[in-house]
Amino acid sequence: MSNSDIILDLAAQVGRALQDKGLLLATAESCTGGGVAQAITEIAGSTGWFDCGFVTYSNASKTEMLDVPAALIAQMGSVSEEVAGVMASGALGASNAHIAVSTTGIAGPSGAVPGKPVGTVCFGWANADTVHTERLVFSGDRRAVREQTVIHALQGLLRFIN
Repeated sequence: MSNSDIILDLAAQVGRALQDKGLLLATAESCTGGGVAQAITEIAGSTGWFDCGFVTYSNASKTEMLDVPAALIAQMGSVSEEVAGVMASGALGASNAHIAVSTTGIAGPSGAVPGKPVGTVCFGWANADTVHTERLVFSGDRRAVREQTVIHALQGLLRFIN
């Protein structure tokens, strides 16, 4: 099974889970550039469970669109669990969604900093009650890191919804 098949299958599962629970989803993406939202909207009927997506690639857009404090980005770095969590919460606050997922990372080939190698990605999943974050390091080229990030974001959404 190719990564694109895996992504489509996961997106369909996420859609069914959201639909079953009557939930709307929002995405807040940096390193994936809208890849999670793209996967979600590949599924027919996604209008019933997908509210909107934010592609906040710059730090300024994270602050302006998702209310991520500039001081938090300065202190922790944009690739941090703290920022990922606020991105997900911010997407909830700026949308009609009940649940949100965020991605922020270093897809490469450059951008590594001490303690954060290329492939470092932080995730956030949020609803009204809970914010869960995770930090992983993926291997491979830029495309591979981004694909693995979309897959993990969708897998995490499934766990978070259920």
